Amino acid sequence: MPFGAHETMEVHEILDGTMNMINHFSYYALQVQNPELRTMLERHLQSAAQAYDQLVAYTHDYSTASGRMQPYGMPQVQPQQVMYGLRQPAPHTPMQGQFDDRQIAAAMLSCHKNSAKNHIAGSLECADPNVRQMLVNGAVACANQAYEVFLFMNRQGEYQVPTMQDHTAKTFLHTYQPMQGGYMPNGN
Repeated sequence: MPFGAHETMEVHEILDGTMNMINHFSYYALQVQNPELRTMLERHLQSAAQAYDQLVAYTHDYSTASGRMQPYGMPQVQPQQVMYGLRQPAPHTPMQGQFDDRQIAAAMLSCHKNSAKNHIAGSLECADPNVRQMLVNGAVACANQAYEVFLFMNRQGEYQVPTMQDHTAKTFLHTYQPMQGGYMPNGN
């Protein structure tokens, strides 16, 4: 079964990016100090390695799609658990020397966000339904892992969420109104 040119190049980019993530996360694992961040990093590293191996195996023999992995689950959080507002954010500067936990978490977050975007963009170029689904699952996994890192950083006060006045947000968003009666094709 042949792969199309677009999906071949997209899968190449995804595999290369995932390999890069695995290499970086393995390096971060040597430096991370916070036990919660270490555990999260190890879970994300294991998830990336499994996804990488599954996609490599499928591109070699087309038979591993039947044992598809489930995407990394969405972290269980209630909206009120997210801390909003700025609370004297610390200044940020480029790294000098060894990574600290804030830099490791920020690098993980950036890596997951970019990987989610790359996976979904790559899936749109796939003709093979199994490759497409693996890339969609990879996008979901990366998005959920990014959110998990965000939540960790938010609890630590390292990722603060700027807000606007409640009245301004509501006024802006309440300009969108529900459709009355739903969509009726041809006016029927």
